[in-house]
Amino acid sequence: MTEYKLAIYGRGGVGKSALTIQLVQNQFIEIYDPTIEDSYRKQLVIEGETRILDILDTAGSEEYSMMKDTYLLEGEGFLIVYSIVSRNSFDEVRSFYELITRAKDSEDVPIVIVGNKADLEFDRQVSQCEGMDFAKSLNCSFIETSAKSNLNVEEAFVVLVKKINKHRLDNPNNNNNNNHRRSRCEIL
Repeated sequence: MTEYKLAIYGRGGVGKSALTIQLVQNQFIEIYDPTIEDSYRKQLVIEGETRILDILDTAGSEEYSMMKDTYLLEGEGFLIVYSIVSRNSFDEVRSFYELITRAKDSEDVPIVIVGNKADLEFDRQVSQCEGMDFAKSLNCSFIETSAKSNLNVEEAFVVLVKKINKHRLDNPNNNNNNNHRRSRCEIL
């Protein structure tokens, strides 16, 4: 089985933990409890193969930013999450993008921009088109999700894994990928 090291970044309160727990445990957490750092493992069948996702749910607050640094170097793919009902969280996406690309010393990093809380459509502050256009300007994929209604939660992670697979194939000599095992299908 192929393993993937993923990390989720975004401002506090955007639903990073809710997305992760919805994926891993198939439940929605109602109460906001700020995360320091949690890691999860989940098996998913993607493109007919079982994949193991090693997911780091990072803190949204700056006081724990040093913990994030290690995973920035080891992570292969990143979800940058904002809340569609928070303009401020959207405005911080570029900072997280720059943090990741600077740590990786490349703009060629598998990243998916995630607009979460799509179930709160009537309180929307960031349009779907605005999110899509912004992600496109950064050459990232984009998806809107709702951890509460389980909308596109698994799909966000699937999109990221597919981006990582493409990145691995396009960069076969990349030493940053030493921590995974390639399947026969990926080598061919």
